[in-house]
Amino acid sequence: MSDAFLEQQQVQSVCDGAALAAANATDEAAVYAGGVGTALPLTRASTQAAVADQLADGGSALHSWSTETDGVEVTVRCTRHVEIAFGWLFLGGQPLERTAVAGARAPTTP
Repeated sequence: MSDAFLEQQQVQSVCDGAALAAANATDEAAVYAGGVGTALPLTRASTQAAVADQLADGGSALHSWSTETDGVEVTVRCTRHVEIAFGWLFLGGQPLERTAVAGARAPTTP
């Protein structure tokens, strides 16, 4: 079970970093068009591109990930399937799914 715990921590760490990268991915076209209000604008495209870059640079293998944004906050969901010790006994030989969710808000000056 320590394998499962350590894998969950690693997936959560990767997901946290991806969420922070996504929150810093301001949609520049929206800023130029409308200016900066109380938050920097995020879009689905800008957050997805930032997460893809973050994961490519970090060398962290995930089986799937997704982003959602309301324009101010971003939520990233990351999933990895891992083999654990004695998985043949506990999981019938199937890999264990580890999923983490992280969120972040676009930075602004208060």
